[in-house]
Amino acid sequence: MPDDKAISEAEMEARLHGICFKTGPPRRIGVELEWLLYDPHIPARPIEAARLEAAVTALRGLPLRSAITFEPGGQVELSSLPADSLTACVESAAADLVLVRSLLSGLGLGLAGHGHDPWRPPRRFLTTPRYECMETYFDRRGPAGRSMMCSTASVQVCVDAGHEEPGPLGMARRWRLAHLLGAVLTAAFANSPLRQGRPTGYRSTRQAVWTAMEPDRTHAPPDGGDPRTAWAHYVLDAPVMAIRDEKAPWAVPSGVTFRQWARTGLPRPPTLDDLDFHASTLFPPVRPRGHLELRMIDAQSGEDGWIVPLAVTVALFDDPQAAETVYRVVKPLAETAGARPAPGNRLWRAAARHGLADPELRAAAVSCFATALDALPRMGASPAIIAAVAAFTDRYVARGRCPADDLLAPLTGKEGRP
Repeated sequence: MPDDKAISEAEMEARLHGICFKTGPPRRIGVELEWLLYDPHIPARPIEAARLEAAVTALRGLPLRSAITFEPGGQVELSSLPADSLTACVESAAADLVLVRSLLSGLGLGLAGHGHDPWRPPRRFLTTPRYECMETYFDRRGPAGRSMMCSTASVQVCVDAGHEEPGPLGMARRWRLAHLLGAVLTAAFANSPLRQGRPTGYRSTRQAVWTAMEPDRTHAPPDGGDPRTAWAHYVLDAPVMAIRDEKAPWAVPSGVTFRQWARTGLPRPPTLDDLDFHASTLFPPVRPRGHLELRMIDAQSGEDGWIVPLAVTVALFDDPQAAETVYRVVKPLAETAGARPAPGNRLWRAAARHGLADPELRAAAVSCFATALDALPRMGASPAIIAAVAAFTDRYVARGRCPADDLLAPLTGKEGRP
């Protein structure tokens, strides 16, 4: 809960400047893996609350290296420790997943890798004040917030912010690269074309859900200028989702930005803890948390499907030669994107709707994946990782397809064209 020491607006900006981008040579990577829990025998049946609670209790007792948390709809999230190499990150997360899957199998449950629940309507399982307020807040705008909270899952790749100085591994370059390459990653790994068993018209329904939500909370800061300043302004000018209280229900304001709250001091002055909590309620496609958290990739099917987006993203960000090449590949995409921030611009909307059926995104993806495959051996990636990326490239990218097309094919008979 918040402390009782109010901070000034200048202190808030200084705090955000100091914590959002930690610069230095890129050397650490991480991955956050979200999964839908389901009953393999009857996937469309909601899991009873008592059964979910038993699974959560059992999972918390596992000796995992990753942190394990749970999303409002009961989704499981594993957050790896920062690793010094791609192979080390993969091996650590994979070992934890073996333990998680084994335990769940004994309970008659499984992990499903879909960006959006293809079977069940959203149902909130967690009842903490944070999620009570979040649901109230998002319900004012429409149903997308509940879908995001309870029905979505992703592969979130974490890379260092980069050097302070300019260049292919520089912070400002990596920030811009993330917002252009992010559309290519959205398209290539789109894996959520269904809602309650029916096509939605999107290859990534998950990304469509994020786009439909409140822009001040889920879209990127305006492009251009210093990333630190842009992010600090974005945080302070975003609406407040909840004002916490130890002795009463949390308030859910309407249309009050954090900056306005700080200036009025009502119903109480905000504190440093309030600022940190507020920042945790913002969900842009790329979130700076000292490192860069890339949040646009759908969860992937199969036991090892998550390895490919992790490997491709890390290769394109952390290998200097690949970073320079891929920036030249995606820079022209800015013209299609236009002035609107991701994911609400034309480029990102095309990625969510069409995946790699979009010719411009397909061409970019072919170059990006070839660049990643060239870089992975230089980075010491294991043969298994390289083989997984090569197989994905052959199966999907080279053919202008994405995993969503596999899910749509049985329904359309046209390799996923709705």
